[in-house]
Amino acid sequence: MPDQKTVVVTGFGPFAEHRVNASWAAVQEMSKLDLPDYLSVIPVEMPVEYKAVDEIVPLIWARYKPDLVIHIGVSSIAAELTLEQQGHNNGYDKLDISSMLPKAPVCKENGPDCILSRIDMSRVCRDINSSDCNVKAVVSYCAGRYLCGYAYYTSLYQNPTCSAFIHVPPLGGPYSAQQLALGIREALLSMLKQISPEDS
Repeated sequence: MPDQKTVVVTGFGPFAEHRVNASWAAVQEMSKLDLPDYLSVIPVEMPVEYKAVDEIVPLIWARYKPDLVIHIGVSSIAAELTLEQQGHNNGYDKLDISSMLPKAPVCKENGPDCILSRIDMSRVCRDINSSDCNVKAVVSYCAGRYLCGYAYYTSLYQNPTCSAFIHVPPLGGPYSAQQLALGIREALLSMLKQISPEDS
């Protein structure tokens, strides 16, 4: 029996035209799915605010000491699960839902320009696409310069070994929240194989 694993999966709240944010809808659906008994999955909703991310992401790592953190965000241009391989430190010049910018023009002062997740997203992508979840995945190297990229870099800065980000398309474009949840579950299980290969 594998050791108990704690996985935190975050989604974002409403913003702009996304009155129901597909990311949080998918996270809620995923928490209803059957998962191995050794997995404790903790869903967390984050407001689309830089200040909230600055507070919530470090708190997640400190409070739960997770084996894996997966952030989920919606992308209007995504048509598949988009597995983000890296996060960027600068370029966050778009106002959040409170009309605020980050307190500095970067995620982390004196942080590296880019941090790569040590999770091989190409392997995760292959696992999803060869599964029977009927959701397709692709790999991306640009998580954007809004709250998605900001949250991802903030987690990577905490721990690049077990931080991940997945962009999902808007609901119905083409997947439902339930279908997205199935794809996210496959991604989660695939990532854990890399992080704890002795348990797989």
